[in-house]
Amino acid sequence: MKLTTAVFSSIALVGLPRYFVGAFTVTSKLPARSKVSTLNKFRHLLFRSVSTTSTAHPMIFEKFFSSLGGGGGFSAKIDYSTLPYPCTDLAIAAVEGKSLEEIERNGKSLNVATFAGGCFWGLELAYQRVPGVEYTAVGYQQGPELQPNYDQVCAGATGHTETVCVFYDRKVCPYETLLDTFFERVNPFTINGQGNDFGKQYRTGVYYHSEEQEQAARNRFAKEQAQYGTKERIATECLNAMPFWPAEKYHQQYLENGKSSQSAEKGCKDTIRCYG
Repeated sequence: MKLTTAVFSSIALVGLPRYFVGAFTVTSKLPARSKVSTLNKFRHLLFRSVSTTSTAHPMIFEKFFSSLGGGGGFSAKIDYSTLPYPCTDLAIAAVEGKSLEEIERNGKSLNVATFAGGCFWGLELAYQRVPGVEYTAVGYQQGPELQPNYDQVCAGATGHTETVCVFYDRKVCPYETLLDTFFERVNPFTINGQGNDFGKQYRTGVYYHSEEQEQAARNRFAKEQAQYGTKERIATECLNAMPFWPAEKYHQQYLENGKSSQSAEKGCKDTIRCYG
């Protein structure tokens, strides 16, 4: 995903020593679903110190990963208040242990969906281009550790995978359209990776936020599986969405805003260059 990808991917493939990964002990509850309209009164929670039960020794990793670049240091905290919308609301929900289902914004009711498809840069741009998608964010999902950062996730120390969160108007963009975009970009039979990126942090997944999404996702998975019979089994996860922790600011809309300046215009068909 960046200059450190090959190094991180190699580490993820061979596996961290058991005592590194075992250094993390985390207490986590299953997520509750919530509407963001109830979260404003909890905004102060975002700016207080979040207590975790992690017993990791960050210095074990700090000297190694800080020399490689990445998210700014193994023990660095992300300042969610500086991130573009909808990151702050997503972070508030994550602090509360919740997974958003829908929001009200600017007079519109928007639903929330999350997808993991390897490197989150390219998948986010693909969703930015979909008519009816109002907002996107990239982050870390499906792991128990609280407030993960890039270096921790790349080390395979938190259990998260790189994920794209989509806020969409289902009157314009049905959930099935989002699934179309996902399967157009992902090889669902690849285990723990996509393209040149490998490791559990690049595993693919469709993470549903409602019973309606779950049914649609499972129907689509069955359809995809049927095309290949029983010779291969889909490796992509289809699971209930856990809290979504936004990634660092420079990752947000990276391909649109980075040096490659790729178009996020609705309906754009330009080839997405993930490493542009």
